[in-house]
Amino acid sequence: MGGVRLEAITWERLGDSIAGRLLDLEPADGGPWLRVAFDGAPAARPGDLAERVAEALRPRGRSALVIGTEGYLRAASLRFEYGRQDVDTYYDGWFDTGALWREVFGPLEPGGDGRVLPDLLDPATDRATRTPYVQLPPHAVLLLHGPLLLRHWFPFDLAVHVRLSPAALRRRTPEGEHWTLPAFERYENETDPGETADILVRADDPRHPAWNG
Repeated sequence: MGGVRLEAITWERLGDSIAGRLLDLEPADGGPWLRVAFDGAPAARPGDLAERVAEALRPRGRSALVIGTEGYLRAASLRFEYGRQDVDTYYDGWFDTGALWREVFGPLEPGGDGRVLPDLLDPATDRATRTPYVQLPPHAVLLLHGPLLLRHWFPFDLAVHVRLSPAALRRRTPEGEHWTLPAFERYENETDPGETADILVRADDPRHPAWNG
């Protein structure tokens, strides 16, 4: 994290603070919808923070849709083509980024219809979910969470990175998923998400987060 200064905060205040920042943020492309990333390894639980922000936005009169990239996995035949623990596939080919562009980001471009598909594939069954599309009204906020998000050039208006130190990441990742850890080391080296993101959250101690305000 270099010389970034972080201050302690509660998860509740953090969700409120990010929601407050979004109220004053305008989409960079001039469209009617904000797109926000909550980037982090599964062990960092970025989806929990995305849900907190959604809950904080709704009483303020802003609709919010939370989407997790685990609903946009590629088919198992593609994910496991080179084995079930291939790090390069996890890094480059685990998630269906083409479908995310088509079903999530494309409809939210200027002139888009705002009809977003919350998920595409059930990872448990490896079958299409058949989830209905959601119509986002103007000024609604998309909150997308998942790992390795900031390396795909998705058009986020705000990016939040929930960071774990290497030791905390290893400690909080289930042993059966330790094979993914080299992918997150590569991500740190190639993308430097702590510097790339607009907001950095340190979550080594899940009870006491800190952020760069």
